[in-house]
Amino acid sequence: MAAYSSSCCSGRFLLINGVPRTGDGDVPPVASFLESTSGAYTTTRTHGSASCVLFWDRHLTRLTESVRILAQARPHLLGPGPMPAPNQPPLNISSLAKSVDHSLKIGFRLAYDERSRYGLNHELAITALVTRKQGADWLFDVFLHIGFYAPPVFGSSGACLAVAGPGRDLALAKYSDWVRIRKGLEKMKPPNATELLLSNNGDELLEGSVTNFFVVCKVADNSSAPSTSSYRIEVQTAPVRHGVLPGIVRQLVLEICSDKGIPLREIAPSWSERNLWEEAFITSSLRIVQHVDSVQASASYKDLQLKTWEDVSWILKHFEGPGPITTLIQKEIMARADREVCQME
Repeated sequence: MAAYSSSCCSGRFLLINGVPRTGDGDVPPVASFLESTSGAYTTTRTHGSASCVLFWDRHLTRLTESVRILAQARPHLLGPGPMPAPNQPPLNISSLAKSVDHSLKIGFRLAYDERSRYGLNHELAITALVTRKQGADWLFDVFLHIGFYAPPVFGSSGACLAVAGPGRDLALAKYSDWVRIRKGLEKMKPPNATELLLSNNGDELLEGSVTNFFVVCKVADNSSAPSTSSYRIEVQTAPVRHGVLPGIVRQLVLEICSDKGIPLREIAPSWSERNLWEEAFITSSLRIVQHVDSVQASASYKDLQLKTWEDVSWILKHFEGPGPITTLIQKEIMARADREVCQME
């Protein structure tokens, strides 16, 4: 990669309330930034040679909803500060959304110009974070982190998942402290695993540490004659009420299955029924859809609390490349991406 100008900070940009950060050395990687800054956040990326931002309206709504949830239930997760007074006026969500949108437009132009200057063909990974302004009750700072990003080609490589530990607290909101909390699960990550799965009992699989998790499962067809053994296919994913992040792409999968007549049930995929799984895939706003090559889980869930990955006896479930349902869903999401975008040029 070419040597960037000082404003680019090694291919990454950071804006605070719409103002680019300067004079503080390199901008840290996004994971380091999130670990060091408490707040509600959302991450998305550009599409079409950085000409538009994927599903930005949905992300902005989810971000402001996360701020609202945290303000009511876990205000400390929005950053340090005094507890709100009982007569504190309600959050001005509309004003907050406008501030985030304003920062995006400035940051996008800065990064896009740098991309063009050096003839790069990368997309842009965009993380917007809202944190409490120090020393204030309910005033907020808006951070925008942007980095160059090369999206994986669908089908080129599958995810290797490992069940690592329990689900997150207050999953309805997306908050940056989870980036630090989930590092405690890393001791259970085998070297070949690319993502960790969360489960509270070792059987019901909730989601990945940074993704939502789906299986395409064979289920008994009760409409068939009693004398026959017949199955139908349905997509399964854990319901939000079980402590699952309401991911943007997760919601798109639900909508597409409804539109296309693909049976879908919001139920946590059961590890004990893995022999009925035909396909599996994960979703996120960066990967969009990635097929799963393998899932592995400990023979004893209790071992996950007592040992490291090396001490665990693992049971493995393999899949053969992206299946037809996974491929169809990925194709439909990308078709929507071409329609439901925030044009930036």
